[in-house]
Amino acid sequence: MIGSVTSAAAALKAIYNASGVKVAENDNWNASLAPAFTIVAAFNLTPNSLDSALVMTLPPGAYTAQVSGVSGATGEALIEIYELP
Repeated sequence: MIGSVTSAAAALKAIYNASGVKVAENDNWNASLAPAFTIVAAFNLTPNSLDSALVMTLPPGAYTAQVSGVSGATGEALIEIYELP
């Protein structure tokens, strides 16, 4: 169907530092992160959804965010990065 968007049933998000070392990963968001979404005016995730989300403090440097489907699932992903006050 033209214009339809499919998404992976569950996505694994990983953050790597400039040396290629994985510094964090997540595959299902935790509801305790909801206040951070409000602070940065991001959209809210549906409770109990399989979306991935991270809140973390990183030292200055270069990082790579990678999204992959859990158990080989495929689809489209959107990564948004915000700076919390």
